[in-house]
This record gives sequence, C-alpha cells and structure tokens, in this order.
Amino acid sequence: MLRRIATDPRHQRDYQAAFNAARLAMAVVGDDGLVVAANDALAELFGTERTALRDRTAADLVDLGDDSRTWDAYHEVLHGLRTRFRCTRRLKHPDGRSLWAEVTVAPVPGTGRVLLSVADISDRRELQAQVRHLQMHDPVTRLPNRTLFFERLSAALTAPAESGGGTGRIGICYLDLDGFKAVNDTLGHHVGDQLLTAVADRLTQCADSDGYTRTGGHLVARLGGDEFALLVEDSAGTEQLADLATSVLAALQQPFDLAGQRLSVSASIGVVERDAAGTSATGLMQAADTTLYWAKADGKARWTLFDPERNAHRMTRQALASSLRPAIEDGEFALEYQPLVSLEDGAVRGVEALVRWNHPQFGTLTPNRFIGIAEEDGSIVQLGRWVLRTACRQARRWQIDHPDTPPIFVSVNVAVRQVWDSDLVADVAEILADTGLAPQLLQLELTESAVMGSAGRPLQALQALSDMGVHIAIDDFGTGYSNLAYLSRLPVSVLKLDGSFVRGFRYDEGVHPNPADETIVEAMVQLAHRLGLTVTAECVETAGQAARLRRIGCDTGQGWLYSRAVTADRIAAMLGTSPGPTSVTSLSGV
Repeated sequence: MLRRIATDPRHQRDYQAAFNAARLAMAVVGDDGLVVAANDALAELFGTERTALRDRTAADLVDLGDDSRTWDAYHEVLHGLRTRFRCTRRLKHPDGRSLWAEVTVAPVPGTGRVLLSVADISDRRELQAQVRHLQMHDPVTRLPNRTLFFERLSAALTAPAESGGGTGRIGICYLDLDGFKAVNDTLGHHVGDQLLTAVADRLTQCADSDGYTRTGGHLVARLGGDEFALLVEDSAGTEQLADLATSVLAALQQPFDLAGQRLSVSASIGVVERDAAGTSATGLMQAADTTLYWAKADGKARWTLFDPERNAHRMTRQALASSLRPAIEDGEFALEYQPLVSLEDGAVRGVEALVRWNHPQFGTLTPNRFIGIAEEDGSIVQLGRWVLRTACRQARRWQIDHPDTPPIFVSVNVAVRQVWDSDLVADVAEILADTGLAPQLLQLELTESAVMGSAGRPLQALQALSDMGVHIAIDDFGTGYSNLAYLSRLPVSVLKLDGSFVRGFRYDEGVHPNPADETIVEAMVQLAHRLGLTVTAECVETAGQAARLRRIGCDTGQGWLYSRAVTADRIAAMLGTSPGPTSVTSLSGV
C-alpha cells in the first residue's frame, strides 16, 4: 500500500509540497551520502538555494565526520545497519553567528535513501546554559559555587599537563573570614551579603593580578557561608601560593565601606600545594581544611602552609582518641613508679604512679601523649579510676609483702575533670576500702592552676578527701597562679616545685647556679613551712642540686638522680634490700 502511494504521481506531488514547505530543515540523502533533495528550510539555514545543495556531501554540511564515533553511526544508518541516529552539532550560520543543531538521520522506507533533518536548538541550549550557570554560581557573590569548584578541581586533577605548558602541580588557598558571624549578628544579613560581595571582588582582583594559567586564570569560588577558595592550576610551587595568600591577606585587611559602615575584617587561610598526580579532590580539600584549622588555632589573620609532619601528628592524635576507651577495657595500660626520696636521710618515703599506654601500633606512650586527649573526651574519668585502683592495690601489696619495712605512700595524679565529672570522694573511699590501704598512704596530685581555681564542688571534694586522711599535693607549683596566700584556705599538705626552678641549681661540671632561682625556691620553701606544708622538688638530676635543696630546707626530692620510673617489681626489690628506712641506692642509675 505504501509503495503504491509513493509511486502515485499525485501523492508524490503532495509529499514534495509538504517536504518543501516544512519549517524543519530536511534533505533526502542517497546511499552514496550525497544530497538528493533539500527543502527551503535547509537552504535558508545555510544561506543558499535548494538546488545548490543538491549533490553536496551531507556529512560535510553538518560536520558528521568530526569524530569517528559519529561518522560510524551515520554510515550504519546510511547502509541500513541502524534504524536511527541523532547527534548535536555546532554549525556556522552564513551571517557569522553560531547555532546549535540537533541532527537526526533515519531511513526512508522502501527507497534505500535516508532523511536528514536539522533542528535549530540554540534557544534550548541557551536556556540550559542559563540554568546551569544559576546552578553553578553563588547568587550573592556571583562567584562559582561549591559544585562548580569541585567539578573544575576534579577536571584539573584528571587532565594531564599539556606538553611544554603545564607544570602538573596544583594549589589551593582555602579561607574564611574571622568574625564574620558578628557582622551578621550586629549589622544584619543584608550588610553581611554586601561584605561577602566586596570580599569576592577583592579575591578576584588578587587572582587576576597573580597571573594566568593554561585555563585562563585562577578560579575563585565561594564554597558556602564565609568560606572561599582560590584554585591555582599548573601552580609554580609553594612560593607562588604563599605570595597569593599574602596578597589576599593584605587586600582583605583594607577597610570596607558598606552602607555607611566602615568595616575591618581579616581572614585565616589554609594553603596546600602539591603534585596533581596521585592526588584526589577529597584528599586535597581535607588537607586544605586541616590547614585552615591550623591557621585559626595559631591565632587567625594569617596563612598556614600544609605540613605533612604536623598532619601525621594530628592523624596519630585522632587514632589515639578513637582507641583510648577500648584500650582501657582491653588492659593496654600499665603503671610505673618513681620514688619520692627524703632529702634529709635518703630514705624513700613514697612513689608517684605514672601511667603508660602499651599501644599495639605506636608502642609505649607516656602520659603527655594521651592524657590531654583523655581530658578532652572525658575518658580521663574511667582511666583515672583505673589508675587510682591499681596504684592503691599495689601500695597495699608492698605493705603486705614487706611488713618489716615502713610503708610507703603512693601519689596519684588527678585531673580536675575527674572532680567535676565523677564522684571522686566516693571513688576514693570505695577503692581504699576494697584494697585495704590506709588513707594516709594515698596522696592525690592536682596541678597548680586546677587547685588555685577551685571553688564550689572541687573545693568541697578536696576538703572531704583531706578530712578522710588523704594527702593533697599541688603539682608543678610555681608555674601557674603562685598565690601562696590562697594556700591557707585550701586543704593542701604538699607543694611539688616545678622542675624549671630546680634546673638552676647546677654546681657540678662548672655550671654556676642561678641566684634568682635559688632565692625564689628558698622563699617558697620557708613560706610553705610556715603554712605547715611539706615541699617536694621535682627533676632532681645531680648531687649538687640535692645538696643545695637540702640546705634550704626542702623535704623530699624526685628525679633521675634517684631513679627513673620503674616497674612495681623493681620497687619491690628495692624494698627488700634494706631492713631499716628504705634506701634508694639500689635504684639509682636505672
């Protein structure tokens, strides 16, 4: 039936008329790829007559040979191996303007020819471009937004450096404004938006003046809130990024005149520069975010360069933080003990319990590596309770195993958070009852700043512990408040002088002692004694220091002159060597 219609002269005339009158640009193409017939719309599209298009190569008219994939698909339709093919092409109009065209090629049944149609979709593409621009740009500053920034960053990391032009490196200046929230809160979001727009302009000026790359310039983007980023493709090295960050800081420190307000702001900037090969967008931005945090932590209004060693320390700290609580439950902690020695007769009066973490990955860690983390996340309460119980149990064990030796006390460090976040008084009472250790054989050490600031619940707890018979010592005394008058109102019985004072007491090896240190220590010892307190000197390393401390009246000493921190077995061995007052001689030199 269709074949009869196609060969009917009357229907042929109808089809020809419809073909010529159609607003859609079309051409009939033979199996040799040449135009058999074209309509007026196609002729108008190319600015010529219909007859001039006849016998022209159809693929050349609409650039179908531009890439092999398109060319192969077109030929499959032309030879009956494919039912339809569609692609988008950018064509040149005779008046000089460019237009986007959707090209469709489909067979004409029963003829061995194909119908090529060309639809002008320039308006649609323009609309799509406008929508994409809105999606990819910040409405306030009109800068590229986070989405476009990461799109450009990912492309920069995956595209190889152009021969002879690219460096293969990439850099980011990641910044946010210091105190921007205060601007919003006091002057309103309208002024805040004006400030963001002004900041965007200055960042763009800095990027433009810094130079151009193969992509035409540095990308400046607003990532959200008051956060901005400058992406430097094919960077010349850290010096270029440092210069850019310095110019940004200088530009932003100039006052802004907005809506009758004169505002001054600063920024903190994290700078990362590295080889693009092997770098992911996520990893690069994590490094930039970490470095921005460092800039803020270091005092704000500055730029900070990414430091792999510092980052490794941070990663280690995170690893420790995540494994600290499980480590307590898994028994990874142990105690060592450092003797506290009488300066008068050399006898050991007590020991300080020092916790160690036998970490399966990082080895044995001293308290300075993890106590701060434990205080931050609150696990210090659980850890401190374990230390207290273990130390008291050990002190009682020494007492039982050596009944003929005067019992020694055990000194345990307590963080102020243990007082706030737990019932320390109840914990101590329970542990003393469970272990059988007398309260007088337990000493609790708190730092000077924690004790001097005690009020309310901490002070009540300290008083209750003192009333129980437990001794309270101030650790590292002389480095904090040093308010000796306040000591009369605290239930403190021992001052432990910070080692920085003791280090000035150097008579040996020709080193002259520091007179100021000696005068300060002597005054503190005398005043402490008048208040009924005993004094322990920390970090005693030489016999000369010990002799001078003894002459000015210091009561006990602690340090490497006597012993490093050792295991409980070493303390037990030392206790078993002397029938009289326990001597530290057997441990010196450990």
